Amino acid sequence: MEIIVDELTGPEITALIREHLKGMFESSPPESVHALDLTGLKQPEITFWSAWDQGELMGCGALKELDASHGEIKSMRTAAGHLRKGVARRLLAHIIEEAKRRGYSRLSLETGSMAAFDPAKRLYVGFGFQECGPFSSYAPDPNSLFMTLEL
Repeated sequence: MEIIVDELTGPEITALIREHLKGMFESSPPESVHALDLTGLKQPEITFWSAWDQGELMGCGALKELDASHGEIKSMRTAAGHLRKGVARRLLAHIIEEAKRRGYSRLSLETGSMAAFDPAKRLYVGFGFQECGPFSSYAPDPNSLFMTLEL
């Protein structure tokens, strides 16, 4: 698997982000969806990666700089044909290493609190993330679970 910085211009990544947003709106009320569209992901404070295997897109993930010591994981998604192959695990490890390289002391994320998000929650807990309160501009939301990892 090759993980690259992605400029979000290819048809494969466009389709995966579209699938990601569709899934978020199917699983959460609209006011609780915090996933970013392509325009939102192209902001200068966000680095976006895609994972590939022999020309096939396997998944994606992003890191948003909240401040000089705090980053946020965004847009973690595994392509449907590559679920349970370790794609998310590899991407998350890559993002955590990049956060450490940047000197962040904390990495946080928001995910859904519903059962549909249980695999994501297990992944994050497995990496040492712990539940926390809302961070950055998030407000308390019963449909959101906030997690953080001290680096």
